Parts: sequence; structure tokens; C-alpha cells
Amino acid sequence: MITPPPVKPNSKIRIVSPSGKIDEKHVMPAVGWLEKQGYKVELGEHVFAKHFQFAGTDEQRLKDVQTALDDPDCDAIICSRGGYGTVRIISKLDFTAFTESPKWLVGFSDITILHSCLNKLEIATVHGVMPRYFFNEAGEPKEDLTSMMKLITGEGINYSVDTTEYSRNGKANAELIGGNLSIVTSLQGTKYDLNTDGKILFLEDIDEFLYHTDRMIHQLKLSGKLDKLAGLILGDFTDMKDNESPFGKTVHEIILEAVADFDYPVCFDFPGGHDKKNLALAFGKQWELDVSSDKTTLNFTP
Repeated sequence: MITPPPVKPNSKIRIVSPSGKIDEKHVMPAVGWLEKQGYKVELGEHVFAKHFQFAGTDEQRLKDVQTALDDPDCDAIICSRGGYGTVRIISKLDFTAFTESPKWLVGFSDITILHSCLNKLEIATVHGVMPRYFFNEAGEPKEDLTSMMKLITGEGINYSVDTTEYSRNGKANAELIGGNLSIVTSLQGTKYDLNTDGKILFLEDIDEFLYHTDRMIHQLKLSGKLDKLAGLILGDFTDMKDNESPFGKTVHEIILEAVADFDYPVCFDFPGGHDKKNLALAFGKQWELDVSSDKTTLNFTP
């Protein structure tokens, strides 16, 4: 797996919008903060464009992302937000120059498509916070931001969270992959489909019906994606919905039932995804997962 060079002071960081539209007010404070840290920030030409729900037309979004991928002087690409739309341009992107001059790509949610694509190209990425969520209500940098910056600047990181009653004890030392459950599932059968064998799989989601989550988890199980995992980490499943006729199981119960036949460690409620805290994860890199009775630790050493 190729690790992009660390982002250093005076490095160029590009911000692009491959998916949903976004207003300047949700991006410019992040630009100002990055510049105060000594980085050069360059916005995609169409980063604030609007075309229905998208950040510009497919052609505009494609142009901005391709320009960022091809820029040999850029050390990191931060996506402005998720939403929907990356799937419409992914097959038209050319990663030739990017593989010759790799740089960190940062984002989550719909950006899972880019994470999966680059994982297939054996280039590490960061599942982490995007500009709208850099700061707390007081305007101070959140732990989400500091953890993301640690990873792209080449530092290690150690996380410790409470073990929930649903978690399953065990240890794993393996490559971490994954992202948004809906996106990971939708990529099955495509050339961006993840190889999960021997990996630690991270999954999170938002605004899904419980029955739909059950269907997606069983789709992963039926396709063998859950059979040979080294470990499973479940992030936030935010704003989940139920039908008028209840499904009868929580998200935790749905997932535990699906992996009951396997014996790898399972961590629930890791603070990653669409909730208040979204700790950064380096996909494509080795992590140490230790789920014990009281604490769960997840450690990364560059």
C-alpha cells in the first residue's frame, strides 16, 4: 500500500466538491484556518457551483477533481462535503498522474467511492472530517479536525473508547477499509468492490430504515464480505428510521445477528461517521484493534 507523503508547512491543499452542493459559509472558515496553519489552499473552480442538488454539472465536478488529482504540487485533496454525485463521475476520472504523485484524499460519506477506488489502486486515504464540520459551536477546532491533521501530517494516533454491551472481545492487526455502508454495498459487482479478506472493516450510515440496513448487512454476508474479516468496527448509525410496523431489532442487534457465525472482534459505537464526533481513520493502513471488556483501543503507527 502506497502512503502519500506527509503534508508539511507551506504545502498546497486543494478543496473540491465531487458530490453535493455547498455554500461558501460552510467552507471559507476552514480555508482561513488552514491558511493560518501555514498551508496554501486552492479551491476548485466550481467548488460552490450549483446544479440542482449537485455542486455543479457532472462535467464541472469532474474537471475540478481531475485537476486536483493531476496537480503535482498538491499534497492533499479535501472534499467539501458528501451527499450524492461521486458515482456519476468516478468512471471518467484518470488516476494516472495521481498514482505517480499520490496525495492524501480526505472525506467521508459519499466520498467512500473515492476511498474504495484508491484502495483498489493501493493508495492510502483518510476517512475524516470535511470543512463544514471542522469547528465546534464556539468556532474552535474539533477533535475530528486535529485527528485528521495528525494523519495527513504523518503522525500516529491512539484511540480509546468504552466497550459497549454489544461488542465482541478480541484483537486484530490488519489493514483498515470501509466507509459508508450504503456506498460500500452499492459498489458490489463493480471494479471498485472492496476485498475484505483479512481486513478490519469499518462501517457507518445515516438516515436509513432499519429493514434496509438489515438487507445491506445480509447482502454483504451473502456475498462473503463478512466471512474472513480480521475485525469489524461499527461507527455511528445516525437518525435511523423504522416503519409504522416495527422491524423489531436495533442496528446493534441486526449486525450482531449477521456476524454471529464468525469469531473476530466487533467494536460498536466508534465515534466515526455522521454524528457529533468523527475521528479520522487512515484507510489502507495497518491498525491494531483491541476490544476488551471495558475499553476498546484502536491504534495506528505510521
